[in-house]
Amino acid sequence: MAFLATISGLDNLFLSNTLNNNFDFSRKLPPSQSYSFLHKKIHASDVANSFQTFQVKERDVSSKAEKFILPEFEFQEYMVTKAIKVNKALDEAIPMQEPIKVHEAMRYSLLAGGKRVRPILCMASCEVVGGDESLAIPAACAVEMIHTMSLVHDDLPCMDNDDLRRGKPTNHKVFGENTAVLAGDALLSLAFEHVATKTQNVAPQRVVQAIGELGSAVGSEGLVAGQIVDLASEGKQVSLTELEYIHQHKTAKLLEAAVVCGAIMGGGNEVDVERMRSYARCIGLLFQVVDDILDVTKSSDELGKTAGKDLITDKATYPKLMGLEKARQYAGELMAKAMNELSYFDSAKAAPLYHIASYIANRQN
Repeated sequence: MAFLATISGLDNLFLSNTLNNNFDFSRKLPPSQSYSFLHKKIHASDVANSFQTFQVKERDVSSKAEKFILPEFEFQEYMVTKAIKVNKALDEAIPMQEPIKVHEAMRYSLLAGGKRVRPILCMASCEVVGGDESLAIPAACAVEMIHTMSLVHDDLPCMDNDDLRRGKPTNHKVFGENTAVLAGDALLSLAFEHVATKTQNVAPQRVVQAIGELGSAVGSEGLVAGQIVDLASEGKQVSLTELEYIHQHKTAKLLEAAVVCGAIMGGGNEVDVERMRSYARCIGLLFQVVDDILDVTKSSDELGKTAGKDLITDKATYPKLMGLEKARQYAGELMAKAMNELSYFDSAKAAPLYHIASYIANRQN
């Protein structure tokens, strides 16, 4: 069933206004209404070069469009329930043991809170292809370990030099730079060990495939690539194409790995995995676009991290290169494309993934 629909002029106006007003998707449509999204590749440069307000027009809608009504879904309850399971698994994965200092530093950042979006995406992706969440929990924990490592290292004085993360002093401020580096290294290595030793009832070749995805996401063609190009771009003129490269690697790659690993562990076929990969790439960039917007529209207290840091360091961001309103417009288009990729799955099983995309677009910190 496709997440596409023929929409009336009133629906069209509502969608246009929604995408241009901080992505407020909290309003529920009557059962007879639904959104219309487009089958097309979206680039930031396309939006930046456009001088028209984004609207979904009836002539743009695929002739193969089918109506889809988003099922009722208790999203908050789902997120809380999954986060509790993730937090319990993470707590058990790193017990306090010798050497105390490094394990304390690992636990400090790993268990500091956070939305657990990446591990929850991993579990939801496993379920959408027909698997049980238990199959994906070790991979979900591994993704969060890698994500936490990236935050610990990203905050270091030699990188982004941040003092605040998730509303608390950054790891190196509490434990010192040397321990923070080692804690991040330990989290990274543990992530791969955890997938290899804790995954059960999944074919070995699928476990190996998932480990490969994680390695690719974090390595010199993934997160590291995005980070090093990001550092090199400070104070320089960066094009939208270059900015998109940075964030496809620095941010979207790990979200992609989370979703793809879940689909692999859940038994998804090649087509399933690639559709989930495309969905993840869209929400990965969406996450960064929204992050850039929040950085210039929210306070440090609201964000739980230092606000306005990108402006101070003269980093390239989507609002800087596109303008705030066009950045919001691009976020709306990325969300639409992500929704399209889910249209090929059972709507009830895909409900968490629809809502997670909306949540990423709507988040306030």
